[in-house]
Amino acid sequence: MSLQNPKVGFVSLGCPKALVDSERILTQLRVEGYELVPTYDDADVVVVNTCGFIESAVTESLDAIGEAMSENGKVIVTGCLGKMPEQIRQAHPGVLSISGPQDYGSVMSAVHAAIPPRHDPFLDLLPDYGLKLTPKHYAYLKISEGCNHRCSFCIIPSMRGDLVSRPVDQVLREAEKLAMGGVKELLVISQDTSAYGVDVRYAEHEWRGKSYQTRMKALCEGLSELGLWTRLHYVYPYPHVDEIIPLMADGKILPYLDIPFQHASPRVLKLMKRPGAVDKTLERIQRWRATCPELTIRSTFIVGFPGETEAEFEELLDFLDEAQLDRVGAFAYSPVDGATANALPDPVPEDVKQERLARFMERQAEISTARLEAKVGTVQRCLVDVLDGELAIARSMADAPEIDGVVQIQNGFEAGLKPGEFVDVEIMGSDEHDLYGEVAFED
Repeated sequence: MSLQNPKVGFVSLGCPKALVDSERILTQLRVEGYELVPTYDDADVVVVNTCGFIESAVTESLDAIGEAMSENGKVIVTGCLGKMPEQIRQAHPGVLSISGPQDYGSVMSAVHAAIPPRHDPFLDLLPDYGLKLTPKHYAYLKISEGCNHRCSFCIIPSMRGDLVSRPVDQVLREAEKLAMGGVKELLVISQDTSAYGVDVRYAEHEWRGKSYQTRMKALCEGLSELGLWTRLHYVYPYPHVDEIIPLMADGKILPYLDIPFQHASPRVLKLMKRPGAVDKTLERIQRWRATCPELTIRSTFIVGFPGETEAEFEELLDFLDEAQLDRVGAFAYSPVDGATANALPDPVPEDVKQERLARFMERQAEISTARLEAKVGTVQRCLVDVLDGELAIARSMADAPEIDGVVQIQNGFEAGLKPGEFVDVEIMGSDEHDLYGEVAFED
């Protein structure tokens, strides 16, 4: 009788929050003795963790399921698109199981039904921080599930539910284990990081002999004790974000905020059901930069939202000029099944959406280029991600992995740099997205 472990293939799609879900499922699979394999041919069953946020993501997920069905035939579907099982069954009636996001138990039950586990506790040992899909030196730290907002363009609350915050001591213990496992950078993620703890009335818990509230500022203070880079994502611009900026100025967490502003016209923001005090937002950005001049702000925007006029789009361009954001992503509005924005009047024609998107990105490119050019001649602390021939590809404090730019270190190989290593880099040049420099060797 063969003692070979059952083999699972895994496809992970979507945002970093979905990636964390994938990591948890993969960790449980390994704990139970399943072997993870990179090809359909080698797998006894394939798990596809889907995304369903926008139309293109739904298409990508259905295509991935179809490819797994064609190449393997035994497919378990989970993730956000799992909240729309009829759509999946219509396209792929032969899938073994469908479950929604964070439903780890259903995924494991489906795997058990397809291929029972064979676990050897002496061989199948895992580090206690679990199995990660990111490189060893950085990790996503999910602090909550769900969201209490009801933005008219978004269906995430219907997929992931209302806000459920993880206890702060649990989050800090996970961060501590990741640090012990060699992680150098933590990327804090949730649907709404600013709202962390509101659902549990900021309950207090103890970690390392000290009491911490389940609140964004207290969490940041705790994470700063680990001596890692801590980067905040998906932060709503609530007033209490002001409390975090001094921690950045003091070097306790990275001077970086990822704030999805989405638009700058008060009327469009109201249609989106988003915070709309744009003048106050600009004032606060100026105040934050006065407190912490090193602050990097990244954001995302939607252009061509239903009813958006040319004048309102111009308001958005004016906001870009005033706010001088460092990193910006933008999307032309795309209808999502189930989103209330679909019923709004005066949809913007597709050609107008694309024309506005191009103008928006051209304007932001000028701003980004100028802000990066201002860093030429400075020395930036960087974290090395990979080596590429003579180059080391690294990121500064201003660069989140995969969504921002990089720092190309021209003499990285010569300097003996390795992934996961911190290094000070003298910046020699820049372009629209990236910086170029060299390790400054001491004389």
